[in-house]
Amino acid sequence: MKKTLSMIGLVAFIVLATGTFCLAEFAAGGVDNFPYFHLGALIVGGLTIISLKQRYGKIYLGEAIASFAMYTLLVALFTTPVVDAVRNLVG
Repeated sequence: MKKTLSMIGLVAFIVLATGTFCLAEFAAGGVDNFPYFHLGALIVGGLTIISLKQRYGKIYLGEAIASFAMYTLLVALFTTPVVDAVRNLVG
């Protein structure tokens, strides 16, 4: 039961983080600059972390959530709308 609840929590966090990424990128760049490749990479990364958590039971829920959060930030940093926003903020 504990393993099922931790998997549900992990899946919920991954879905919410991916949704937040989509909303932020759409708000920053619009439809023309939406990073579909980065969204696909984020989805594949989430599925990979879920499968690793399912296969190796000794991975803690916090570790899986933290690794996906850092992966989401890394993917978001290298998108065009974020780079443009940072460029406008700095200069």
